Amino acid sequence: MSSTFYRRTRVSMGRHGVWRRRDFLRGVSTAAMAAGALSWSDVMALESARLRQRGKACILLWMQGGPSPFETFSPKPGHENGGETEAINTNVPGIQIADRFPEVAQVMDRLAIIRSMNSKEGNHQRASFLLHTGYAPTASVKHPTFGAIAANEIGDAACELPAFVRIGRRIPNAGGGGLLGAEYDPFVLDRATEPPANTALTTDDARFRRRLGLLDRLEEQADDERIRQQVADHQKLYQQTAKMITSRDMQAFDLSREPENVRQQYGEGEFAAGCLLARRLVESGVTFVEVGSTGWDTHADNFPRTKELAGQVDQPYAALIRDLERRGMLDSTLVVWMGEFGRTPRINPRGGRDHYPRAFNVVLGGCGIRGGQVVGATDESGADVAERPVTVHDLFQTFCTSLDIDSSIENMSPIGRPIRIVEDGEPVSELFS
Repeated sequence: MSSTFYRRTRVSMGRHGVWRRRDFLRGVSTAAMAAGALSWSDVMALESARLRQRGKACILLWMQGGPSPFETFSPKPGHENGGETEAINTNVPGIQIADRFPEVAQVMDRLAIIRSMNSKEGNHQRASFLLHTGYAPTASVKHPTFGAIAANEIGDAACELPAFVRIGRRIPNAGGGGLLGAEYDPFVLDRATEPPANTALTTDDARFRRRLGLLDRLEEQADDERIRQQVADHQKLYQQTAKMITSRDMQAFDLSREPENVRQQYGEGEFAAGCLLARRLVESGVTFVEVGSTGWDTHADNFPRTKELAGQVDQPYAALIRDLERRGMLDSTLVVWMGEFGRTPRINPRGGRDHYPRAFNVVLGGCGIRGGQVVGATDESGADVAERPVTVHDLFQTFCTSLDIDSSIENMSPIGRPIRIVEDGEPVSELFS
């Protein structure tokens, strides 16, 4: 059987009409071995590949509001558009970033900067949805956010924690399970420094399980065809929640269990705690964790505000990369730093920068990404992409390549329309060579 056949074919139809590769590998390998089409070593190779894929994860560091490339990873010192921001050397000769990120500069050999991102969406809500799903919002289709896609495609069924966790204040238009269903919505944690709310049993375990059984029996009596799906979704949600709150893995949410020296490496603040928690969750089997940093919408006072925001992000971002590498997890964990768009090259009368989707930054590390490089460039003024433009579709193709997700997979919408995980674009091949 060809590798193309394995990559494109799915065998068992799921609830949403999706052929699942992991079910295919389990089922077809057994059947093919019985028919003599595969040797035992072939079956073991397939199973090994499946387990490696299941172990991959992604941490998204989301800079809500649209971070300025000039004050982050594409400084323009010496040009009037660069303002007061200076550039500093990194640990990779020839690569400079904004002086607001001295710690990240020391792990640049593990990171790759895309300086030529561009899109057409300059509205916060639309751009946020686009950079989370790969699709512009529409009234007819609820596209799943990429965290839901990852949970669906490579989530570890054995993990008793949610496959998709979002840490930080609510992110407008970040999306959820969409057409995949409510079971792929993120588990939202407002503050990393506090345990998840309502996750402690208020009674003994036996009584708790009796109550769940009673609820199941009551809901099974629903005979109205119109609400059966809602009942099924509700039951699945309760089952997932019950499994989670009774699991020993809930200890992953308790940062006090982390050694003091490790907590100091990440620094202080909610974003620092979120990065540390993200590492703990991925280590416990969670597939996708999003950590939010808010306040990057710098229409006024851009320079002092970005300096403060970078001060909250720099140390924990670098500590996360080092910590993942030290634990042998960076090779299987994709770390993404991005926001919904960039900021205008020209500084406005309020000392700020406005929305600008024509040129912005994304930084990637881990999970097959070759660090210590820059892809693309803007012109001298930072106004336009001058080299190697990268679209949002290209970016999502790159995510899929890194995480071994087949981007051509089609999920069925409620109206019977097949929707590909990524509808267009090509992976940024330079990142993998």
